[in-house]
Amino acid sequence: MNKILRNTPASPPPRNRRGGLVQEVVQHIASQIQGGRLKPGDQLPTESAIMVELAVSRTVVREAISRLQASGLVETRHGVGTFVLQAPANENFSIGEQDMSTVEDVINVLELRISLETEAAGLAAQRATPTQCDAMAQALDSFAAAISEQSDAVPSDFEFHLEVAKATGNRHFADLMTYLGKRIIPRTRVNTADQAPEGREAYLKRVHSEHESIYNAIRNQDAESARAAMRTHLSNSRDRLRKPQK
Repeated sequence: MNKILRNTPASPPPRNRRGGLVQEVVQHIASQIQGGRLKPGDQLPTESAIMVELAVSRTVVREAISRLQASGLVETRHGVGTFVLQAPANENFSIGEQDMSTVEDVINVLELRISLETEAAGLAAQRATPTQCDAMAQALDSFAAAISEQSDAVPSDFEFHLEVAKATGNRHFADLMTYLGKRIIPRTRVNTADQAPEGREAYLKRVHSEHESIYNAIRNQDAESARAAMRTHLSNSRDRLRKPQK
């Protein structure tokens, strides 16, 4: 499949670089916690180690740790270090594995995503930087390559939606996507690709085409078209799941 054409419309206003780096560090550590690589009680790497690993300043690392503390993911013990906290049970909003166990559960999460990601796409169209648009295009290229390699394309599918969330400039969109992780992609829960009447490859090409429509609207800074394309994409995902249920 051909790679995405990268047109070059007028660049949007520059965004705060340090704020973007802080969010990248937050997402990096949060994804390790949510993915189980860092478990409750584990100590985070030192500030110096994080600085070297992610090529950021000490100020960025400290601000990121402060945000993680505010979200209840970590606590800092002065003179000792920063540690991952045990998530409190039944106190905060959560969507766990048990909440994604049936087709109806997956449809419910898609309905939530329609509300959130439709607006995220509109904001991304208004705020995305050329670098962020390039990251979306790279995710699309990876998706196309995965189809050719007979993969389910789940990692690149999630990466595309995460890049759209990052491009909103509002860290809460990206935080929520990072928290939900790859399990929000219906193919991780239901074998929709292999069950599709048109066949696996045609199904994935159709999903890829829907992603391209979202990308093109964001790249062209067309907020209304971006919202419409995202709503259509997620609604189609929901409807594809509903059909076997009738």
